[in-house]
Amino acid sequence: MATTVPLPDGWPTTEEQARAVQDALRERVITDEPGPPPGTGHVTGVDVAYDDERDVVAAAAVVLDASSLAVVAEATAVGRISFPYVPGLLAFREIPTVLAALEALPCPPGLVVCDGYGLAHPRRFGLASHLGVLTGHPTIGVAKNPFTFSYDEPDTPRGSTSALLAGTEEVGRALRTRDGVKPVFVSVGHRVALPGACAHTLALTPGYRLPETTRRADALCREALRQTYSG
Repeated sequence: MATTVPLPDGWPTTEEQARAVQDALRERVITDEPGPPPGTGHVTGVDVAYDDERDVVAAAAVVLDASSLAVVAEATAVGRISFPYVPGLLAFREIPTVLAALEALPCPPGLVVCDGYGLAHPRRFGLASHLGVLTGHPTIGVAKNPFTFSYDEPDTPRGSTSALLAGTEEVGRALRTRDGVKPVFVSVGHRVALPGACAHTLALTPGYRLPETTRRADALCREALRQTYSG
């Protein structure tokens, strides 16, 4: 059963307030730690699903054994959408519910993999970075599209990469997780450098384009949303 999440006291309600929070927290992002070795310990996927008509968001956290990719634990939370839709500020719509799902887990999450962005963000502070700073967990972002950034197609073989660029600044990498299949877009969140973030993503994609963490969390949050309003 999903945890029901109230809106936090003092949560930003305006774009100006939210940007001020981003500016304050961005200084705490750590980008030069190697992070946990790929294939060891726990790795946790987080994802959200929306019901805009009811103004509700469901979040899921799914812990996998990083070696076998077997599910170790999972938790969900459902809450009110906590901020209006504003490009670049989407984390403020999701974070309270995602935090509640993580806190409901019966074990440490280890590395947290977000279905979205970290430093590959207009203000260099996407969901993965925001969540990492708030929790202290190592985090990475693995997105399905390049957002507003540019890249050259990586070479065809699995494991090939190319720089994801904001002008001349590398904010992440396009990573081929299957031969000849559209790449995913990996960026640093917190406490994991970019080479490690790419290595983790490859370890989590043995047979699919998207990480197993994302696939599991996506299915679970959609089911939590469905069950909340079934019957």
